[in-house]
Amino acid sequence: MSDAAPRMGFFERYLTLWVALCIVVGTLLGHRWPAAFERLGSIEWAQVNLPVAVLIWVMIVPMLMKIDFGALRQVGQHWRGIGTTLFINWAVKPFSMALLGWFFLRHVFGPWLPADQVDSYIAGLILLAAAPCTAMVFVWSNLCRGDAAFTLSQVALNDAIMVVAFAPLVALLLGISSITVPWATLVISVGLYIVVPVIIATGVRAWVMRNGGQARLDGWLARLGPLSLAALLLMLVLLFGFQGQQILAQPLVIAMLAVPILIQVYFNSGLAYLLNRKLGVAHCVAGPSALIGASNFFELAVATAVSVFGVHSGAALATVVGVLIEVPVMLSVVRIVNRSRSWYERPQAGGI
Repeated sequence: MSDAAPRMGFFERYLTLWVALCIVVGTLLGHRWPAAFERLGSIEWAQVNLPVAVLIWVMIVPMLMKIDFGALRQVGQHWRGIGTTLFINWAVKPFSMALLGWFFLRHVFGPWLPADQVDSYIAGLILLAAAPCTAMVFVWSNLCRGDAAFTLSQVALNDAIMVVAFAPLVALLLGISSITVPWATLVISVGLYIVVPVIIATGVRAWVMRNGGQARLDGWLARLGPLSLAALLLMLVLLFGFQGQQILAQPLVIAMLAVPILIQVYFNSGLAYLLNRKLGVAHCVAGPSALIGASNFFELAVATAVSVFGVHSGAALATVVGVLIEVPVMLSVVRIVNRSRSWYERPQAGGI
């Protein structure tokens, strides 16, 4: 891999700024024209908000087109790093988030949160942690000079697992948290936002590769990337427009929701990093492993929260808070990984 300093695109670099602007714009618009957003929120089919669903497809499909599921053949080359990341993604992160949500939102912040929304907030946090990140992982991996083959095979494996494991895992954690599981809507959401987009993205990717190769695919991804990000930002305007009046009435809710998200990101990335070091995994694998272990597939979380709990729900708000803090927090993890490389590669004397 080149030693040149990796770069994020203009929109990705300032994603937090764009998200903050969309939150402000959406909140103000929702407060100014609540009837218009009420009409948009009522455009549904099978409890799925259609304007948001269209935006989510535009957002997710280009991201999934980056994934080469043929990379699953390379999984065995980095089995220790793969195993560590899978353990964090599927056995630690969802359960630790459920625990943190229960502790902070029911007990620490409970007196300051609307009692009828606490369950919904916790559900949103569970959705946020239940799906490993897909697209942005490639950005984080590049920034810490991660092994590209490992990153690709890990993301492909996570996506393959997510198709079958996401709904049962979410249902289990919602049940543990004493939240009613809307199975029908949850299954519809998995079909709409995981299975169908994966099929479409895989088919389009295969067609492009057959009719132009990697160069043509790169061109498609370069053109679709801004469209995908624009869909994300417009969706945020809609979501915060739907909740504008609630947000203006309770501005501290967002700060409270951010606390368990921040803790779980640093906890999971640190645990993955230390486990990889203990197992003797190379730094170029441990770095992306820690970042994949901590990062969330917030696009899927937002989509599922909107479908299962509604555009006006606390669950939707909790997942959008995850979008707001994702970039600055993950960039701080990248800095920690890069600055600790000499320590990581130092010979171990019987312990970490």
